[in-house]
Amino acid sequence: MTDIPLFEINWDREDILNVVDSVGRGSHWAKGPYVDEFESRLESYLGVEHALVVNSGTTALVAALEGAGIGEGDEVIVPAFTFIATANAVRLVGAEPVFADIETETYGLDPDDVRNRISEDTAAVLPVHCYGTSCRISALNDVADEHDLVVIEDAAEALGATHRGQHLGTLGDVGALSFCQNKIISTGEGGAVVTDDDDIAETVRLYRSHGRASANYFDSADSGEYVSVGTNIRMADINAALGCAQLDRIDDIIERRRAAATRMSEAFADVEGVEPHKPAVDNTHVYQLFTVTLDPLIDRSAVVEGLADRKVASKVYWDPAVHRTEVYDGDSTPDLPVTEDVAGRVLSLPIHPDLSSEETTRIVDAVAATVGEAWETGP
Repeated sequence: MTDIPLFEINWDREDILNVVDSVGRGSHWAKGPYVDEFESRLESYLGVEHALVVNSGTTALVAALEGAGIGEGDEVIVPAFTFIATANAVRLVGAEPVFADIETETYGLDPDDVRNRISEDTAAVLPVHCYGTSCRISALNDVADEHDLVVIEDAAEALGATHRGQHLGTLGDVGALSFCQNKIISTGEGGAVVTDDDDIAETVRLYRSHGRASANYFDSADSGEYVSVGTNIRMADINAALGCAQLDRIDDIIERRRAAATRMSEAFADVEGVEPHKPAVDNTHVYQLFTVTLDPLIDRSAVVEGLADRKVASKVYWDPAVHRTEVYDGDSTPDLPVTEDVAGRVLSLPIHPDLSSEETTRIVDAVAATVGEAWETGP
């Protein structure tokens, strides 16, 4: 019996040919034509004025915060139910993350709890679109508008998903995307900042390349003109070459992820105590992760062990939640009851575009069997 991994990267001949083309050019590996093409095509796909690619989803978050002017003395409201990069990015620009609770429909920020945590130092809200579908972004935008706050969307897991027909990452002031190896499309590592705001885009453009305002460093005889403090978080041309090839297939990739997720969701209807994560009304789901929530009486550790015995991978996203990690768990750790309840019960299962019907059946059967055992041995 072969292993079923948590994910597999979807690739084809075009990925290889694009990389060979970039390498074979013999120049412009750091900043080349594929970077410009990838940015232009992201802008068209998302319907935004600016898409600025960088070297990771984390640096996209940092650059988005920098672009929005968030820094020393500012507070940014974030969920604790997220990958730690969301909170770390806030700290990296000198601001302080303030954790708010999530709600039970989308596992995104609870707008009411966000409202309760706003202070005179609050400058922004940083919602996360969890697992591949939208949080309650419209309600969060309303809260932000009431208090004149910036909205920075963490859409790392949700490229291609929509809320009321509009792409996630484009509903706030600025959004951050990720192209890490397990994302909807991949450049190995990579990310992008997307926005319609010219000022934010220009700040990000400078920040990602040492604050350099002049032309491409390697095409100029002089040392360049530097107008602000920045760093080097540029995306390499080779990575962008992969991005262009992947973007060619994004609709097919998403369609096949949804097909696999639908097969499993329908099958889980007959499995007691297992509830697949699904999109709320007005949202679409791209299933970057296929996550189920287990009944409180099911021993999740026993399920994980049972799946491993059956050669089916699984992973917990995210427990402990960020506010309980060593770096953030302090004297003022907030009370986040929904976050802690959800974090203790979620489990992500294999999902990728090439997951076969036989494999989805095997995954569901393995979960059903292990859940049955975990009911018997659970608390």
